[in-house]
Amino acid sequence: MQIFQARRLPVRLVPLLTGAAVAICAVAGGWQVAAQLARKPEVALAPEAAAALQHAAFTQSEARPGYARPRSVSVQVRSGETLQDAVERAGVTAAEAEQAVETLARAMDTVHIKAGMAFDAAVAQPAGGDRAARLIGLSLRTGPATAVTLSRTFDGALRLRALEEKVADETTVADGEIQGSLYESAQRLGATPAITAQVAKLFAHKLDFQRDIQPGDDFRLVFDRRVTESGRTIETGDLEYAELHGVKFFRFERDDGQAEYFDETGKNIRGFLLRTPVDGARLTSGFGKRRHPILGYARAHQGVDFGAGSGTPVLAAGDGVVVKAGRWGGYGNWLQIRHSGGWDTGYAHLSRYAKGLRPGMKVRQGQVVAYVGTTGLSTGPHLHYEVWQRGRRVNPVGAKVPQGTVLAGAELRRFQAQKGRVERLLAKGPAGKVALAAADR
Repeated sequence: MQIFQARRLPVRLVPLLTGAAVAICAVAGGWQVAAQLARKPEVALAPEAAAALQHAAFTQSEARPGYARPRSVSVQVRSGETLQDAVERAGVTAAEAEQAVETLARAMDTVHIKAGMAFDAAVAQPAGGDRAARLIGLSLRTGPATAVTLSRTFDGALRLRALEEKVADETTVADGEIQGSLYESAQRLGATPAITAQVAKLFAHKLDFQRDIQPGDDFRLVFDRRVTESGRTIETGDLEYAELHGVKFFRFERDDGQAEYFDETGKNIRGFLLRTPVDGARLTSGFGKRRHPILGYARAHQGVDFGAGSGTPVLAAGDGVVVKAGRWGGYGNWLQIRHSGGWDTGYAHLSRYAKGLRPGMKVRQGQVVAYVGTTGLSTGPHLHYEVWQRGRRVNPVGAKVPQGTVLAGAELRRFQAQKGRVERLLAKGPAGKVALAAADR
């Protein structure tokens, strides 16, 4: 991890950060004492401490003569605004904002900035008189593992530092409980949207998110990620393990190179058909006879309805071939997929189809094939979902569809070895939990 200084050649990070900590967080002994402390033997900083220095140390400065203790101000660049305008909005003069931007320009592009870019400024208000507020420091993240900091030295100059953290690959354990949705709960523990989407898709094979998942249910995830020294997740890789409501999935790469998920016994958890072809949707109407909400008389409801907002992605319930994608009477925009063994699934009232979808096209289970709508005889956005067995409609909720494959022989032995590695990681759960809880803040 290297530091850049505008007036000096790059040197090692630890002595500079140690000096910065002393200079910025001056104790009551004053700035001369701080300078003496900076010359003391080096003390190695933990990554968390280095990150705290980089992003927050300037806000902890002691009050300067004639000024109150600085306060931290968070600012986001607005549309059409320059970086100097945004710094000025933190409460400092145009001259101070200009000086800050000119100094930042030595380490980054301060002209081509995007709306929404955020930074923290430390601003000290005068204790009295006509003096203007003073910019004490500024911290700006320039990338997932890079940041730039300005800090005001005792002689009034702005000191520039650019930090680049080392990035490592690791396998992380997340251990938490459902509070709100699964997406929200997993993201609070540091899982990225890509990981939470993968988890939701996996559990759609076994669980009904409306009826089976309750607040307080425990869940555990094991996944690969790239992480900075301070614990910030840059990106995530493969989901190695997921556990929710007593259901456990292990990732395993088969002999043909295809990665799939299996339960503890080596049985493929991917059922023949998904129980819920819309992520996070709620079941609003069951299978059987009911009073039609538009026609006004009772007739057979030959599928189930899932309430979801217009435009919500619809997933293929299983591997198969598209046999129809077009208008079909009261169903509006209709999609029918033929699967093996005499099984078909149907999707009605769609707003539109996935780009390029056409009859004869092969689709994979979980692939986005269409989007929820309210076409045909529909009172509002929802998905009408049907399952057909050899040309006869059956209840999608209770249909006894074929099960997944079961590992055997050499593949089973490899799976058991990999499962043992994941279980050893889970046994260290508290350590993984602490590491992940600090991520991506």
